[in-house]
Amino acid sequence: MSVDAKGIPGLPDLTHPQELLQFGNQLLQGSLLLFFLIIALGVAIALISFSLRRYPTEQAVFFGQWSIRYSQLLQGLQHLALILILLVTGFFLCSTLSNRYHYWEQTKVAQVAATVAGDKLEQVSPQVRYITEEPYVYNTQVNGKIVKVNDKQKVTRYLTLASSEIQVKINQSVDVQNRSSIYQTDYTANYKVINQLSDINSFFLEVPPPNGSTILRDYKVERNNTILKQTNNDNYSFPFRLEPGEETTFKVTYKADGGPRWVYSATNQLLSKFRLVAIANFSNADFASGIIPDDIKVDDKGTQFTWSFAENVAVKNPFGVFTSTKPIGKTGIIPRLLLLAPALFLWWILLLYLSLPMTLKNVVIAGGIFFACLLTLTYMTRVINAELAWLMIALILLTLSYGLGANLRVSLAAIICTIAGVVLPVFGLLIPFTGLTLSIASLLSAVWLAVLHWYGWYNLRETS
Repeated sequence: MSVDAKGIPGLPDLTHPQELLQFGNQLLQGSLLLFFLIIALGVAIALISFSLRRYPTEQAVFFGQWSIRYSQLLQGLQHLALILILLVTGFFLCSTLSNRYHYWEQTKVAQVAATVAGDKLEQVSPQVRYITEEPYVYNTQVNGKIVKVNDKQKVTRYLTLASSEIQVKINQSVDVQNRSSIYQTDYTANYKVINQLSDINSFFLEVPPPNGSTILRDYKVERNNTILKQTNNDNYSFPFRLEPGEETTFKVTYKADGGPRWVYSATNQLLSKFRLVAIANFSNADFASGIIPDDIKVDDKGTQFTWSFAENVAVKNPFGVFTSTKPIGKTGIIPRLLLLAPALFLWWILLLYLSLPMTLKNVVIAGGIFFACLLTLTYMTRVINAELAWLMIALILLTLSYGLGANLRVSLAAIICTIAGVVLPVFGLLIPFTGLTLSIASLLSAVWLAVLHWYGWYNLRETS
């Protein structure tokens, strides 16, 4: 798992004990403050009423009016307190779910990325090295005078390969030592070298094994069917002699394991008469680094990629084969929806309050249903498509919302509020056309309230 697979920074998570205790303390302090404010208001009304005891008429009028207002205030505060409790609790619940879902998405992305990144087999193009003497001019001081000295120094130069004919067969094994996949390669290459120099006949062929290999087997370098010997076990440099104008061919073979990518690196050399055939004996093989092959053949056994360069070509990036995976899309949608869930709940509840009579019991049940639906959506999207999951949940939500009404008209009003306040907004946050869908939902809410309260086209007092 990647180190970056963590939750959203700074977002409350109730699975953390320290944040849970902090949330409890803040909730307790807020409740005590609200409680003392209500008590203080009641005491203030009682004191004013007591001060007017000498004026019975004014006392009766004042106390009667304020007692009614105080009673209405207490009743309204009950609804407000309940909605605030549902909003705050829902926010912490949704923030926790958002953190968990974000963590799960990042872990999933890290697991998929591990199949196409990390270790790789990289075969470096061989080099033909020779040592030559070149004039070297430097200044020195002799008897207090500056003297120019003409000398010679040994420098290392490289001979360009005349042609390269390479074939690599790649088999893929999965779940090896807790790794996503591993490549088993069979490499065969023929390199032609032509001595175009007039005064050099001693060379070194440097053919290093692939970088990133976990095991290397049957490594051989042959010249004219003769196996060349290494000067040292850890030195893959092979000396040979080649007279001016002559040509020779080297054959390099080995079997190596590593992966899960195989690439060929030209190391800034010019590739002339180059041909590479990579045979991937597995499905979902694709070419790496954006160097498009000249030919791709797909059959039941796998895919064959061919790169061919007739003239001198400089290829800076390594190119080869990797196992492609399906792109991971639509990440971050569910965490965003969960963070906006309290606002959607407030939207829905206000629509219900403005459309039909709501009791404390109905508010509690509606809040429980709303957050239960989002909780179900969160875990269903891990196994099925999010839009399909919400469509199934929305049918259940609409069926339950029908029970808010005492008659058919009120029930239909509750369904309209649920469609405009919950179903469409949530659906809009799941699809790419979020702004358009939310705009339609807000327009539907405004039209419904205008029709209900201004034009009186839909009379909820009529019985079915």
